[in-house]
Amino acid sequence: MTAPRTGGRAEVSILEETLGDPGQAARENAELDAAEEFPAASCARLDAFGLAAYYVPARFGGKLDDHEVFLRLLRTVARRDVSATVAHAKTYLGVAPVWVGGSPEQAAGVADVVLSAGPVGWALSEPEHGADLLNGSCTATPQAGGYRLDGVKWPINNATRADLLTVLARTGEHGGARGHSLFLFDKTQAASGTWRALPKVPTHGIRGIDISGIEFTGAGLPATARIGAEGTGVETVLRALQLTRTMCAVLSLGAGEHALRLTGRFVATRLIQRRPLIERPYPAAILAQSAAQLAAVEAAALVGSRSIHSLTEEMSVVSPVVKALAPTLVDSMLAELAELLGARSFLTGVYEHGAFQKVRRDHQVVSIFDGSTPVNRAGLIQQYPRLVRGFAKGAADTDGLREAVAVGEPVRNLDHTALTLMSRRGCSLVQSLPGFVASLDTRTVPNGLAEHAHALCTVVEQLHALMADTRPGARPPMAAYELAAAYELCYAGAACLHLWCTGESGHQGEPLWEDGLWVRAALRMLLARIADVLRMPKPAAAPGDDRIDGPLSLLVAEAAQTGAAVTPFGDPMPLPVTELGGPSGR
Repeated sequence: MTAPRTGGRAEVSILEETLGDPGQAARENAELDAAEEFPAASCARLDAFGLAAYYVPARFGGKLDDHEVFLRLLRTVARRDVSATVAHAKTYLGVAPVWVGGSPEQAAGVADVVLSAGPVGWALSEPEHGADLLNGSCTATPQAGGYRLDGVKWPINNATRADLLTVLARTGEHGGARGHSLFLFDKTQAASGTWRALPKVPTHGIRGIDISGIEFTGAGLPATARIGAEGTGVETVLRALQLTRTMCAVLSLGAGEHALRLTGRFVATRLIQRRPLIERPYPAAILAQSAAQLAAVEAAALVGSRSIHSLTEEMSVVSPVVKALAPTLVDSMLAELAELLGARSFLTGVYEHGAFQKVRRDHQVVSIFDGSTPVNRAGLIQQYPRLVRGFAKGAADTDGLREAVAVGEPVRNLDHTALTLMSRRGCSLVQSLPGFVASLDTRTVPNGLAEHAHALCTVVEQLHALMADTRPGARPPMAAYELAAAYELCYAGAACLHLWCTGESGHQGEPLWEDGLWVRAALRMLLARIADVLRMPKPAAAPGDDRIDGPLSLLVAEAAQTGAAVTPFGDPMPLPVTELGGPSGR
């Protein structure tokens, strides 16, 4: 297994060198987690690398010109420590609304803060309203020269550590979609006594992160602090979320890779009756199933990150799909891997400093970041009519799709103004699937792959028929959410097929790509999950399905011990210099 030849490999290598010995980091992370302390040393290393520059678009002096490269960098951090990633990368979430809706002067000023490694927070949530952004109680009341800010934002990442916050506040009498506006609040410019930090909230995972709050009491804001026109706050938030929700997948990718490596090393070295666990069918099947889930998440995340540039107008569909899919699949694989580790999956003092229980706790919060899974699925449900029409017509932006699946290749510049609240076309990746699958019949493909591809196409057609019978509404029925979950899995399947076909020639000789091993494993897994979600009969086994688990599990176990990539598009990871300790905790 080798690393990708383009698309951020050089940057990842430099970042790995900056982060240092993974063994030393594992011990430090365990100690900080136990003490519930902020990962200051890790954040300092990220500052030294210059990660903050990737939070700022190139046109404002930063390095963010390719979200695939950005995804690879954040994944590199997250596969060591989700907590450090959440702590540092929150700034990207905080400033995204400025790139989407701010003035050039605001963007330049915020860029200066970020490029000097200043943390930024995004103050959306409120104690009584949570994700219900339309009914917020925090108010920005017009006054001479600007606004008066009153109310509470909680719980907010970086609320205490950040001097600069992007705040959503009610500017209309009754709130609603046009009754809120976004503002930049700078603590260093605010009058004394007009704001106060609320205490850090104890959390089950990401224990040391600054999850706290802020209370405003008559805080003055100049008119120039408002982002965009008055009443456009919610729209700007929703457009910015299309970027941040997609990039949240890196937390799941990193957590999943970390857990897969931990478990791969364990099953390869743990002896039961003089045989390593990896030689037994059940552990091998679980490891292979988990690798397939992570490969599917990787495929969806890569296509999603590249779609930010090439299919920008479709991000209202792509972003909730990727955001809901990634933590769902990774939470599932973490649960299955925990069974293989047994007690070591929840003990803190044994086996690699208790890293597994930490990564599992840390990852549990990902599903609620930037809108929970139900919130994202509700947003997708509202677009069912457009998706159904687009699928019936086979509507697709072929040039944009071609660019979206060309992993490692340059991307076009992102036009933030092209982000829309509803995709007029639908989803090119899914809607192009019937024609794409038909084209496979004209080429030689690995044994079983064509059967999986045609089965996926059949399921996608059935799914859209069910979606056509589901009317969007303020309170969609549970069945509509199940269809959304199935759509996510279909999107991942389409991404896997496209990426395999596009990347096959460039990965000749790599074991994961031999005989289509990774894509067949991913499609087999996805089809089984779709059948479960829709309560349909599971598809018949394809030729060669019974010869997937053994080879795939051995490849993953070997990669976990050598530092090679564990996913088809992943990067190698340095082996620890510091002794981590074996299965018994040594």
